[in-house]
Amino acid sequence: MIRIAIVDDHAMVRVGLRHFFADQMDFTVVAEACNGREALDIVRKGEVDVILMDISMPGHSGVDALAAIRARAPDLPVLILSGFPEEHYATTLLRQGASGYLNKDCDPEEIVKAIRTVCRGRKYITAGVAERLAESLGGGDTPLHEQLSERELQVFLRLAKGEAVGNMAISMSLSVKTVSTYRTRVMEKMRLESNSDLTYYALKNGLIQ
Repeated sequence: MIRIAIVDDHAMVRVGLRHFFADQMDFTVVAEACNGREALDIVRKGEVDVILMDISMPGHSGVDALAAIRARAPDLPVLILSGFPEEHYATTLLRQGASGYLNKDCDPEEIVKAIRTVCRGRKYITAGVAERLAESLGGGDTPLHEQLSERELQVFLRLAKGEAVGNMAISMSLSVKTVSTYRTRVMEKMRLESNSDLTYYALKNGLIQ
Protein backbone atom coordinates (compact mmCIF):
# COMPACT_ATOMS: atom_id res chain seq x y z
CA MET A 1 0.00 0.00 0.00
CA ILE A 2 1.09 3.56 -0.72
CA ARG A 3 0.59 5.63 2.44
CA ILE A 4 -0.42 9.18 1.54
CA ALA A 5 -0.53 12.40 3.56
CA ILE A 6 -2.71 15.20 2.15
CA VAL A 7 -1.65 18.74 3.06
CA ASP A 8 -4.11 21.47 2.03
CA ASP A 9 -5.80 24.25 3.97
CA HIS A 10 -9.16 23.59 2.28
CA ALA A 11 -11.11 20.80 4.00
CA MET A 12 -13.20 20.14 0.88
CA VAL A 13 -10.06 19.46 -1.15
CA ARG A 14 -8.82 16.98 1.45
CA VAL A 15 -12.21 15.25 1.63
CA GLY A 16 -12.46 15.03 -2.16
CA LEU A 17 -8.99 13.56 -2.53
CA ARG A 18 -9.58 11.08 0.30
CA HIS A 19 -12.80 9.83 -1.34
CA PHE A 20 -11.14 9.55 -4.73
CA PHE A 21 -8.12 7.69 -3.37
CA ALA A 22 -10.45 5.22 -1.61
CA ASP A 23 -11.18 3.74 -5.06
CA GLN A 24 -7.49 2.95 -5.60
CA MET A 25 -6.67 -0.51 -4.25
CA ASP A 26 -3.04 0.38 -3.52
CA PHE A 27 -3.69 3.79 -1.87
CA THR A 28 -4.41 4.61 1.78
CA VAL A 29 -4.63 8.12 3.23
CA VAL A 30 -2.93 7.92 6.61
CA ALA A 31 -2.75 11.61 7.55
CA GLU A 32 -4.06 15.08 6.75
CA ALA A 33 -2.76 18.56 7.54
CA CYS A 34 -3.88 22.12 6.82
CA ASN A 35 -0.46 23.83 6.81
CA GLY A 36 3.24 23.20 6.46
CA ARG A 37 3.93 23.00 10.17
CA GLU A 38 1.44 20.16 10.57
CA ALA A 39 3.01 18.49 7.53
CA LEU A 40 6.34 18.45 9.36
CA ASP A 41 4.68 16.76 12.33
CA ILE A 42 3.51 14.01 9.96
CA VAL A 43 7.00 13.61 8.52
CA ARG A 44 8.51 13.30 12.00
CA LYS A 45 6.28 10.29 12.69
CA GLY A 46 7.77 8.59 9.62
CA GLU A 47 4.69 6.56 8.66
CA VAL A 48 4.01 8.00 5.21
CA ASP A 49 5.27 7.16 1.71
CA VAL A 50 4.33 10.37 -0.13
CA ILE A 51 3.23 13.91 0.75
CA LEU A 52 0.62 15.53 -1.53
CA MET A 53 0.89 19.24 -0.71
CA ASP A 54 -0.50 22.62 -1.69
CA ILE A 55 1.73 25.72 -1.87
CA SER A 56 -0.50 28.54 -0.66
CA MET A 57 -1.43 27.89 2.96
CA PRO A 58 -1.66 30.20 5.98
CA GLY A 59 1.31 30.45 8.31
CA HIS A 60 3.85 27.83 7.26
CA SER A 61 3.40 27.65 3.47
CA GLY A 62 4.12 24.72 1.17
CA VAL A 63 7.29 26.43 -0.06
CA ASP A 64 8.57 26.67 3.54
CA ALA A 65 7.48 23.12 4.30
CA LEU A 66 9.20 21.68 1.21
CA ALA A 67 12.56 23.03 2.37
CA ALA A 68 12.05 21.66 5.88
CA ILE A 69 10.90 18.25 4.64
CA ARG A 70 13.87 17.95 2.29
CA ALA A 71 16.19 18.69 5.23
CA ARG A 72 14.56 16.10 7.50
CA ALA A 73 13.56 13.38 5.02
CA PRO A 74 15.42 13.93 1.73
CA ASP A 75 14.14 10.71 0.16
CA LEU A 76 10.45 11.26 0.97
CA PRO A 77 8.54 12.15 -2.24
CA VAL A 78 6.71 15.47 -2.09
CA LEU A 79 4.18 15.98 -4.89
CA ILE A 80 2.91 19.54 -5.22
CA LEU A 81 -0.79 19.94 -6.07
CA SER A 82 -1.40 23.66 -6.46
CA GLY A 83 -3.96 26.14 -7.67
CA PHE A 84 -1.14 28.11 -9.28
CA PRO A 85 -0.44 27.30 -12.97
CA GLU A 86 2.68 25.26 -13.71
CA GLU A 87 4.52 28.17 -15.29
CA HIS A 88 4.49 30.08 -12.00
CA TYR A 89 6.21 27.61 -9.69
CA ALA A 90 6.82 24.17 -11.22
CA THR A 91 10.41 24.47 -12.46
CA THR A 92 11.52 26.38 -9.36
CA LEU A 93 10.11 23.83 -6.91
CA LEU A 94 11.34 20.85 -8.93
CA ARG A 95 14.86 22.28 -8.73
CA GLN A 96 14.41 22.71 -4.99
CA GLY A 97 13.41 19.13 -4.32
CA ALA A 98 9.75 18.62 -5.21
CA SER A 99 9.10 15.23 -6.83
CA GLY A 100 6.44 16.62 -9.14
CA TYR A 101 4.06 19.51 -9.72
CA LEU A 102 0.40 19.37 -10.77
CA ASN A 103 -2.26 22.02 -11.11
CA LYS A 104 -5.54 21.37 -9.29
CA ASP A 105 -7.37 21.58 -12.61
CA CYS A 106 -5.66 18.40 -13.83
CA ASP A 107 -7.49 15.11 -14.40
CA PRO A 108 -7.72 13.17 -11.10
CA GLU A 109 -6.27 10.14 -12.86
CA GLU A 110 -3.11 12.15 -13.46
CA ILE A 111 -2.72 12.61 -9.70
CA VAL A 112 -2.90 8.83 -9.29
CA LYS A 113 -0.31 8.33 -12.00
CA ALA A 114 1.95 10.98 -10.45
CA ILE A 115 1.77 9.44 -6.97
CA ARG A 116 2.72 6.01 -8.29
CA THR A 117 5.55 7.53 -10.31
CA VAL A 118 7.15 9.48 -7.45
CA CYS A 119 6.80 6.51 -5.10
CA ARG A 120 9.04 4.58 -7.51
CA GLY A 121 11.72 7.20 -6.90
CA ARG A 122 11.15 9.11 -10.15
CA LYS A 123 10.16 12.70 -10.85
CA TYR A 124 6.74 13.35 -12.33
CA ILE A 125 7.06 16.02 -14.99
CA THR A 126 4.23 17.04 -17.32
CA ALA A 127 4.88 17.89 -20.95
CA GLY A 128 4.47 21.60 -20.22
CA VAL A 129 7.00 21.56 -17.39
CA ALA A 130 9.43 19.50 -19.46
CA GLU A 131 9.26 22.15 -22.16
CA ARG A 132 9.99 24.93 -19.66
CA LEU A 133 12.93 22.99 -18.21
CA ALA A 134 14.32 22.46 -21.70
CA GLU A 135 13.99 26.16 -22.47
CA SER A 136 15.86 27.10 -19.29
CA LEU A 137 18.66 24.64 -20.08
CA GLY A 138 18.84 26.05 -23.57
CA GLY A 139 19.71 29.47 -22.23
CA GLY A 140 16.34 31.11 -22.84
CA ASP A 141 15.02 33.96 -20.75
CA THR A 142 14.48 32.59 -17.25
CA PRO A 143 12.08 34.45 -14.93
CA LEU A 144 14.02 36.25 -12.22
CA HIS A 145 12.34 34.35 -9.37
CA GLU A 146 13.50 31.04 -10.84
CA GLN A 147 17.09 32.14 -10.23
CA LEU A 148 16.56 32.34 -6.46
CA SER A 149 17.90 29.71 -4.09
CA GLU A 150 15.55 27.77 -1.83
CA ARG A 151 16.00 30.13 1.13
CA GLU A 152 15.90 33.22 -1.08
CA LEU A 153 12.56 32.12 -2.53
CA GLN A 154 11.16 31.61 0.96
CA VAL A 155 12.27 35.10 2.02
CA PHE A 156 11.04 36.65 -1.24
CA LEU A 157 7.52 35.24 -0.88
CA ARG A 158 7.27 36.23 2.79
CA LEU A 159 8.45 39.77 2.03
CA ALA A 160 6.03 39.99 -0.89
CA LYS A 161 3.18 39.12 1.48
CA GLY A 162 4.23 41.91 3.82
CA GLU A 163 5.88 39.88 6.59
CA ALA A 164 8.41 41.75 8.71
CA VAL A 165 12.04 40.64 8.83
CA GLY A 166 11.84 40.10 12.60
CA ASN A 167 8.85 37.78 12.29
CA MET A 168 10.57 35.86 9.51
CA ALA A 169 13.66 35.39 11.63
CA ILE A 170 11.59 33.81 14.41
CA SER A 171 9.47 31.54 12.19
CA MET A 172 12.44 30.43 10.05
CA SER A 173 14.76 29.96 13.07
CA LEU A 174 17.29 32.40 11.64
CA SER A 175 18.89 35.57 12.95
CA VAL A 176 17.59 38.96 11.82
CA LYS A 177 20.99 39.61 10.26
CA THR A 178 20.79 36.39 8.20
CA VAL A 179 17.28 37.17 6.97
CA SER A 180 18.41 40.70 6.06
CA THR A 181 21.30 39.21 4.08
CA TYR A 182 18.88 36.99 2.17
CA ARG A 183 16.68 40.03 1.52
CA THR A 184 19.66 41.91 0.06
CA ARG A 185 20.48 38.96 -2.23
CA VAL A 186 16.87 38.74 -3.35
CA MET A 187 16.79 42.44 -4.19
CA GLU A 188 20.02 42.14 -6.20
CA LYS A 189 18.94 39.05 -8.14
CA MET A 190 15.45 40.41 -8.77
CA ARG A 191 16.83 43.86 -9.68
CA LEU A 192 14.33 45.50 -7.36
CA GLU A 193 14.68 48.24 -4.76
CA SER A 194 11.89 47.89 -2.21
CA ASN A 195 9.45 45.45 -0.59
CA SER A 196 6.62 47.07 -2.54
CA ASP A 197 8.52 46.22 -5.74
CA LEU A 198 8.69 42.61 -4.58
CA THR A 199 4.96 42.55 -3.89
CA TYR A 200 4.18 44.04 -7.30
CA TYR A 201 6.41 41.47 -9.02
CA ALA A 202 4.83 38.59 -7.11
CA LEU A 203 1.29 39.73 -7.92
CA LYS A 204 2.10 40.45 -11.57
CA ASN A 205 3.61 36.97 -11.98
CA GLY A 206 0.85 35.18 -10.10
CA LEU A 207 3.13 34.04 -7.26
CA ILE A 208 0.83 35.30 -4.51
CA GLN A 209 -2.90 35.93 -4.39
